[in-house]
Amino acid sequence: MAEEIRDVVIMGSGCSGLTAAIYTGRANLKPLVLEGHEPGGQLSMTTLVENFPGWPEGIHGPELIENMRKQAERFGAEFRIGHVSKADLAQRPFTLTVGQETIKTRALIIASGASARWLGLPSEKALIGHGVSSCATCDGFFFSGKEIAVIGGGDSAMEEALFLTRFASRVTLIHRRESFRASKIMLERARTHGKIHFLTNTVVEEVLDVAAKEVTGLKLRNLVTGRQWTLPVSAMFLGIGHEPNATAFAGTLETDDDGYLKVRDWVHTGVAGVYACGDVADRRYRQAITASGTGCMAAIEVEKFLEENGR
Repeated sequence: MAEEIRDVVIMGSGCSGLTAAIYTGRANLKPLVLEGHEPGGQLSMTTLVENFPGWPEGIHGPELIENMRKQAERFGAEFRIGHVSKADLAQRPFTLTVGQETIKTRALIIASGASARWLGLPSEKALIGHGVSSCATCDGFFFSGKEIAVIGGGDSAMEEALFLTRFASRVTLIHRRESFRASKIMLERARTHGKIHFLTNTVVEEVLDVAAKEVTGLKLRNLVTGRQWTLPVSAMFLGIGHEPNATAFAGTLETDDDGYLKVRDWVHTGVAGVYACGDVADRRYRQAITASGTGCMAAIEVEKFLEENGR
């Protein structure tokens, strides 16, 4: 019996992967979508999404993801739980290792996203989407006139804090060290902003209040003096970066210093027939709508590639 070779496999089931699945499905390519470590991507952990076009009253993140999934299934997309641990891209068809299984495909769309770095606190995890967020541009508006906290000491934290001053009455930037990794210009902008206040040598020990299902404050500890206290805030934003989910391609595809896949002409990797879209290649915008846009581009490029290579 001949081994089945897929026309296209899509790694990831967030906005970019699902958009790619809709487009490749409509092109009759019968895409196989591997759902990855975080089925639905980061949007599945978001409550209300107000900046995705077409939903004037907003839509809950999990509902938006479910709608996109149903749309992809309507056009013939197949979904499978699993993530790619190894990828042989040396020859076509490509060979993917998924658990104990190997899958061969003529084209590959990498939409595996980037996972936000978290503090690892149980209370933090319980309140994601209820005042704990890793995306200021997504959720900052919901805390207009409120006091909020940003965690981190690099450029990401400074950018988050500066952006959030548009909405918050006060932003407290909390960093576990005395010195900062942020560039001098970003640090100076934050230090001279009247709404931003700094707490150094300080860590978050607990996010309050899980029972109330909303953030009401942070239990803090100073690492030098040992002092413990509670800081009243209405939200906590993580500014400690993201981890691109691209380890399966280490040494195979070109990445930047932080592991994000490098692309040219929007979605092309250095291997013909392999395309990257969404947050695994986008360290700048990281929005649902931009992820969907690049997912669309990748799907169109796959259709063109397969036509040109005798599909």
